[in-house]
Amino acid sequence: MAEESKILVIDDERPIRNALKDIFEYEKFIVSEAPDGIEGLELLKKSTYDLVLCDIKMPKMDGIDVLDKILEIQPDIPVIMISGHADIDTAVGAIKKGAYDFISKPLDLNRLLITVRNALERQSLVTETKVLKRKISKTFDMIGDSPALKQIKDMIDRVAPTEARVLITGENGTGKELVARHLHEKSNRANGAFVEVNCAAIPSELIESELFGHEKGAFTSAIKQRKGSFEQAQGGTLFLDEIGDMSLSAQAKVLRALQESKVMRVGGEKELQVDVRVVAATNKNLQKEIEKGNFREDLYHRLSVILIQVPSLNQRKDDIPMLADHFLKLICNDYGMALKKITPDALVELQKYDWTGNIREFRNVIERLVILSDKNITDKEVISFAKPLKS
Repeated sequence: MAEESKILVIDDERPIRNALKDIFEYEKFIVSEAPDGIEGLELLKKSTYDLVLCDIKMPKMDGIDVLDKILEIQPDIPVIMISGHADIDTAVGAIKKGAYDFISKPLDLNRLLITVRNALERQSLVTETKVLKRKISKTFDMIGDSPALKQIKDMIDRVAPTEARVLITGENGTGKELVARHLHEKSNRANGAFVEVNCAAIPSELIESELFGHEKGAFTSAIKQRKGSFEQAQGGTLFLDEIGDMSLSAQAKVLRALQESKVMRVGGEKELQVDVRVVAATNKNLQKEIEKGNFREDLYHRLSVILIQVPSLNQRKDDIPMLADHFLKLICNDYGMALKKITPDALVELQKYDWTGNIREFRNVIERLVILSDKNITDKEVISFAKPLKS
């Protein structure tokens, strides 16, 4: 809970306003007051508050109407309604509309302070969560404005709101996961889970348990029931990374899950309905894998309603200055050091490099330059530490 939280009291009874002001100021809160809803809303438009107490029965504007307007101005603010005994049903209705709680008259001081503190603590958590989400979204930003990247972004904007399955292809390190995350964040499932399964990192004998879950005793180490990734992603997006490395037996079960929207846990007898959007990615040429008998053609067609080919960094070298700036800020912040600058000549040297490891390699090089260079990263540092291959 923030120190000196700002509270707005809206009540037409001056004695109640005065009493609440005295109580909250004694508790080190900053208090503003308004005699009616119209004046209260004007104060909200001019300043940001951490919490509002609002009476239900007031002249000029009813408290429930005031609540609606408050949540339009500041959707996340906790609003505590003050109700007379006859207004209890109305107060309960207010909670359904978005109020945090209600306090009955005559006001119980202890309950009032507990409710206010709980509301402010929740508001603090909401704010912290938003900050964290902004930090995470910055980590997963798609940086650049090259024609190749703009084409990918346009494709994401078109495809994300649909339920179409997407197959993302591209070299290692190009950012296929970023594309998958942006498809999820811009979809109608954005409030659901984004569950990632790296099919290459899970042994073939465990992949089915990972995807579909297992019942207790299904195999030696199954000491308790476990939900699989399909169940965990219910209502959200399941990202199957490196799907070209999935075993044929698992492919058959994934195909069936996509066809019927049902899964069965390993060792289970009951089919479970699932509602997930599947996005897959691979660095392999699945057409060639089909010819070799390593990948099911019917699964390929199920997954590839939309195909997105992520360009390599060598295909979008115009983005290197923006990428360098982005990673410099990110890395210097992570290390708690002053932001280092990169000279134009250094950027030219970086653009000469053959980026076989793509964005992943580029980030590692920038981190190395941050650690080993002085305030300014020059072309000499790039030549010394990045070892570019001149074309």
